[in-house]
Amino acid sequence: MLKHANNVTIRESMQNDVRKIASKLQEMKEKKEAQLNNIDRLANMITMIEEEMVQLRKRYEKAVQHRNESGVQLIEREEEVCIFYEKINIQEKMKLNGEIEIHLLEEKIRFLKLKIAEKQRQICVTQKLLPAKRSLDADLAVLQIQFSQCTDRIKDLEKQFIKPDGENRARFLPGKDLTEKEMIKKLDKLELQLAKKEEKLLEKDFIYEQVSRLTDRLCSKTQDCKQDTLLLAKKMNGYQRRIKNATEKMMAVVAELSMKQALTIELQKEVREKEDFIFTCNSRIEKGLPLNKEIEKEWLKVLRDEEMHALALAEKPQEFLEADNRQMPNGVYTTAEQRPNAYIPEAEATLPLPKPYGALAPFKPSEPGANMRHIRKPIIKPIEI
Repeated sequence: MLKHANNVTIRESMQNDVRKIASKLQEMKEKKEAQLNNIDRLANMITMIEEEMVQLRKRYEKAVQHRNESGVQLIEREEEVCIFYEKINIQEKMKLNGEIEIHLLEEKIRFLKLKIAEKQRQICVTQKLLPAKRSLDADLAVLQIQFSQCTDRIKDLEKQFIKPDGENRARFLPGKDLTEKEMIKKLDKLELQLAKKEEKLLEKDFIYEQVSRLTDRLCSKTQDCKQDTLLLAKKMNGYQRRIKNATEKMMAVVAELSMKQALTIELQKEVREKEDFIFTCNSRIEKGLPLNKEIEKEWLKVLRDEEMHALALAEKPQEFLEADNRQMPNGVYTTAEQRPNAYIPEAEATLPLPKPYGALAPFKPSEPGANMRHIRKPIIKPIEI
């Protein structure tokens, strides 16, 4: 009975499994049909898209052809525009030259009109003066006679003035004449004054010679001393420079010596501390006591440093690889995230090779800042039709 009951339970479980498998098969069939439907739908969409692509390609070819034709027409129109501009420039130059010539002709006409007016004025003046010509001729004859009489009178007066034996030739000076004794006294006095002046002049010449001799000596000495002073100044400058350099070196040596002394004092202190530390460690080891916690911390610190050093050595090749990847073509290293500079076209007629974007690469927006949390999102209002 137990065996029969067991078989019944096994049969029921197997029937349940068969039902589950049948239901799963049914579900899979339904999924298969749905997927087949989806595949058909997608195939239809693909065919429609391909047809649209063909139409778009045709439209694109037509647009390219139209663009090429319009480009050719535009080039022709530009050539025509250039020709028209050249013609306009030539006409403007001709116009400017014509205006300049017209201005010159107007100036000539104005100048000739002024000359004509001047000549007409002269003609009018001469016509007005013509009735008084006879009276003016008579006055001219009288004036010529008077002029000849004046010249004759001037010549007579000149002859009388030049004549040496005339009465009015000499002119006596006022005053009385000196006697011979007075003249001799005056001559002696003048000679005495002249001798004094000559003596003073000789003294001044002698003083001038002495002073010039002394000044020449002083000038020669000063010229000689200039070279000596120049050499002494150069030597003094050299000595001062050497003294300055020596003092700077001494100050540097003193500063370095003080630093070395401070370092030696610190090292001696550290040596004493280490000796005391070693002595305490040896004493604790001899007594069978464990070491201090500070030693354990130091040992763990040393192990951690060694581990970090090993990790750093292991990470160095990876850093070199990353640095090589971050290196730009111009040799500059950058930490910025690499941007896509090429794309693979999806057209059927072209090969799937990467093409560069060129100047119009896709823009990657920056991450929103921290102040964006203070800005509310806009409420999109529904459109009422």
